[in-house]
Amino acid sequence: MTRPIVGIIGNMNVLNDDYPVHAGGVINSEAIARVAECLPLLIPADPRLVSVDELLSVCDGFLLTGGRPNVHPEEYGEAATEAHGTFDRCRDAITLPLVRACVERGQPFLGVCRGFQEVNVAMGGTLYPEIRDLPGRMNHRMPPDGTIEEKFALRHVVRFAEGGVFQKLYGVQEVMTNSLHGQGIKAPGKGIVIDGRAPDGTAEALYVDGAPGFTLSVQWHPEWQAASDPVSRPLFEAFGAAAREWALSRQGRDVRRTA
Repeated sequence: MTRPIVGIIGNMNVLNDDYPVHAGGVINSEAIARVAECLPLLIPADPRLVSVDELLSVCDGFLLTGGRPNVHPEEYGEAATEAHGTFDRCRDAITLPLVRACVERGQPFLGVCRGFQEVNVAMGGTLYPEIRDLPGRMNHRMPPDGTIEEKFALRHVVRFAEGGVFQKLYGVQEVMTNSLHGQGIKAPGKGIVIDGRAPDGTAEALYVDGAPGFTLSVQWHPEWQAASDPVSRPLFEAFGAAAREWALSRQGRDVRRTA
């Protein structure tokens, strides 16, 4: 069988101070190809180049990646401040309607870090611009120094809701994860179920209640060492299975249309 196609949302970057590129982390492609067993396809997240309808027709699932720019607070009715950091309005214009369309259609997606936040905003939720400034919260940001292994090292526990979707996926109620984010969920959007939290109460795992497809999303970065990490691997395997199911259903719909 041909591998299902997973669209990996790319980020806008600038090389050598003057050369703009659409980029995606190699570990994202590796996780999709080697663990989810799907075909990774990097998407330039720019509405001037691609449309949501085109992406839905080409891809069987989507990986909503992490990224340095944050979702613009205008998308959830707030004014931008210095604490909100940098933005990528082109990515906002693609991913937010894409999430809503996938929820409605049952087309699978996996949200990671910024992608986790995008899912909440797409469904009408809001974000804190800097959770380390909140009383009682820890610093969830990536360590500024050290090797990449040290930056992606396990940093805190995530505890899942008893009997929830994530506990059923992992078979345990607590896992250890890395932590490389500055923002976090303030108010959950419509249908957003917070299914896992860090010890300081920060939302770390969610799904969209009532959605007919795979909507699991996490605030940590499971793409890091996805093939060997016991927390990352089951998540990508489950996402890959959902993408294969969508691909098969798409083939069935195509056959019925031509019959």
